[in-house]
Amino acid sequence: MDLPSFTVMPAGLDDWDRIWERRAGIPSLHAPRLLDAVRTHLGPQVAELRPFPWAPKANARSKEGDDLGVPSRVFPQWLRCTGCDMLGPLTKFAYANTNPFRPDQARFEHEKCPGHSGRPSRKPVPAVPARYLIACTEGHLDEFPYSWWVHQGGACAAAESPALAMPERSVGKGASATILCKSCGMSRPMNEAQGEIGRPKLPRCRGRHPHLGLFVKGGCTIDTQLMILGASNLWFPATLSIVVMPEAAEETAKSLADELRVAAKTEKRLERLGDDVDKWREFLEDDGSPLADRTDAALAAALAELVAPAPSEEEIAELRRTFDPVSLLVPEWHFLQRDPIGKQHQADKKSGLVLSPPDGGVHPELTARNVSRVLAVDKLRKVNAVLGFTRIDEMERANDIARRLVPLNRDGRPRWAVASEDKGEGIYIQLDEAAVSAWESAIEKTDLWDAHRAAHERNFRARFSETAKDVDPDTRFRPARYWLLHTLAHVLIREMAMYSGYSAASLSERIYAWKADDGRPASAGLLIVTTASDSDGTLGGLVQLSEQGRLNDVVTRALTRAKRCSSDPICAHRTPKDPEDFLHGAACHTCAMASETSCERANRFLDRRFLIDLPGAVDLGFFR
Repeated sequence: MDLPSFTVMPAGLDDWDRIWERRAGIPSLHAPRLLDAVRTHLGPQVAELRPFPWAPKANARSKEGDDLGVPSRVFPQWLRCTGCDMLGPLTKFAYANTNPFRPDQARFEHEKCPGHSGRPSRKPVPAVPARYLIACTEGHLDEFPYSWWVHQGGACAAAESPALAMPERSVGKGASATILCKSCGMSRPMNEAQGEIGRPKLPRCRGRHPHLGLFVKGGCTIDTQLMILGASNLWFPATLSIVVMPEAAEETAKSLADELRVAAKTEKRLERLGDDVDKWREFLEDDGSPLADRTDAALAAALAELVAPAPSEEEIAELRRTFDPVSLLVPEWHFLQRDPIGKQHQADKKSGLVLSPPDGGVHPELTARNVSRVLAVDKLRKVNAVLGFTRIDEMERANDIARRLVPLNRDGRPRWAVASEDKGEGIYIQLDEAAVSAWESAIEKTDLWDAHRAAHERNFRARFSETAKDVDPDTRFRPARYWLLHTLAHVLIREMAMYSGYSAASLSERIYAWKADDGRPASAGLLIVTTASDSDGTLGGLVQLSEQGRLNDVVTRALTRAKRCSSDPICAHRTPKDPEDFLHGAACHTCAMASETSCERANRFLDRRFLIDLPGAVDLGFFR
């Protein structure tokens, strides 16, 4: 994370535990379906989802929450003086921050800097992070070995701790710096470490995890590569998210079992209490826990889940291998097929979900366009969990994610996972399955679809990790119905932003688009939501647009605008041809692309020709 004068790295969850110990009670987020998915990746020992250690303040001077915060470490710990180019570790610089209310003023300084003239400066000169790092595909990250590099893999002949400098004369032109040893006079440019040619010149990985403050036991044998501080592939978050839906009976028993596991705190107490309802009730009453009010039947069902044998390592590995992110969407899709009871139906208090159908049902003109279902989501709760992160390759570009996922705690078996909770509102729109299926079958026979499929394979081969070379690219390719609904969601977000009172960047999509498979029914729907961690997102602007007449107007205007783009005819005719490997067709930032916060697929799998007919592409659009 960049601060104005240096960078910091959030510490691992072991350090977060010490922060939470300052409070008598630790909050948790209720999302049992998401917790099960987290356990698939991190192990069955994960007992709960916790928010970030933060509490709101009444005003800038209040003390609430001063005992909380995300612990961090300064990284990289090699700095460069902006006055004399001196290169050295933190210990060679002085830390300055005299105002506790202005962390942006924190900085490291070089006192009595001689500058390039050799005259000591009266005022300390600021230092900045040395911007080179080395990383490997196993997720390890380390400081660049500047002394090792300038001395060609050896030691300085003139000094045990040589004086180094990093003169830069061409700022902003990549690896343009030179490392200079003032003790022995040796120098070496950093551009020798760049690219495939420079990779063999770099040292082997030491297996360092700076956020955990440790090195992997036994080291690492993977080759490293040069990284620039702030590079986009320095880390990719691995996250999962759900819209919380009402729980089934078995899910309620599982969630209560999780709460009992957290209340017990230790494995020894879990073993001592076992599945004895009376012992548990006595313990809960003595502890003052609200769980003591649960019925004997509820406790018995939860204890049966609690004492059930944990899955074996082989079973966990198989669950990870076969995990499909769509499995998190299926329960949401099923619940959205139910008709709300009454004008405004609150599903249950735990989920916080409130649904309502539009007065008069779906507008006749929308029905004629094969829109089969519309729901106003008056209130919803979205929970996002952090599994860890990867380096160099993002989560979906690696086939061995269990090995590539960088752990967030030292033993790799966290008892809890970090999560955030957002509340908001939205609109759910569903297309007629028969019409979508017929359109999809026709599209899959077109030359345009073949071009997109071939471009995806080229993109996969060129950009995906070496560990994913045995993966069939078609398993990562999205079906035609996804392209349709994804493009529709983007044009609707653009249109709704003009009338809902929310900016386009504050609206996001959730696409339900898959073919029937293994007992899972086909789906063709989209949910456009606005969420925030505070009250924003519950103002009702989106819900108002779900009214019968208003939504018809929004859809009509969105489809009309989609017919024209200021980049046409170039945009309208854009089709990938070998060797091109972009993953969109007739879509650009002028007509259909959305901000990073809105799109779940980084503006991939978009094409206006699948939405409406464009010049030169007749009979491809779903809406005619």
